[in-house]
Amino acid sequence: MRVNETERLIIRPLSNTDHEFVIALLNDESFIKNIGDKGVRNKKDAINYLLEGPIASYKEHGFGLNVVCLKECNTAIGMCGLLKRADFDYADLGFAFLPKYSGKGFAQEASLFVLKASFDHCSLPVISAVTLTDNIKSNQLLKRLGFVLKSEIEFHSTLNNYYELKKVEFK
Repeated sequence: MRVNETERLIIRPLSNTDHEFVIALLNDESFIKNIGDKGVRNKKDAINYLLEGPIASYKEHGFGLNVVCLKECNTAIGMCGLLKRADFDYADLGFAFLPKYSGKGFAQEASLFVLKASFDHCSLPVISAVTLTDNIKSNQLLKRLGFVLKSEIEFHSTLNNYYELKKVEFK
């Protein structure tokens, strides 16, 4: 298991042992509003989500969502990583954090690490990102990270902003 660190965070692949955190995050009101209801309600659902989502992605694509933990106490606070969806030409950046840890720069710190590692090690020329048009915080973060708004798209029956970041433009 690859464990990576930033100044304040530990970023590592998700595993079955993260099921309690996954239940908490995926059932948070802001996750359901901004990302969607994944139907994860118990340990069995969470382990299935992990096996069929992030863990399968690691095997198939060499990347996936990671758990983000505070370095000082190893508390799981969010997820950040790349997803490869059939709907998009490029892998896309995904992130979600528990409300208690929002607005503290953790999503930006984790995203910067994921983007750098992805561009350096996965041979990706472009990374995309998708967020609801009215998700102001995520839209602002994507712009701070250097993503360029390309279009508005309908995705999962909602209006979303579609962004791209080219490797050559990432700083």
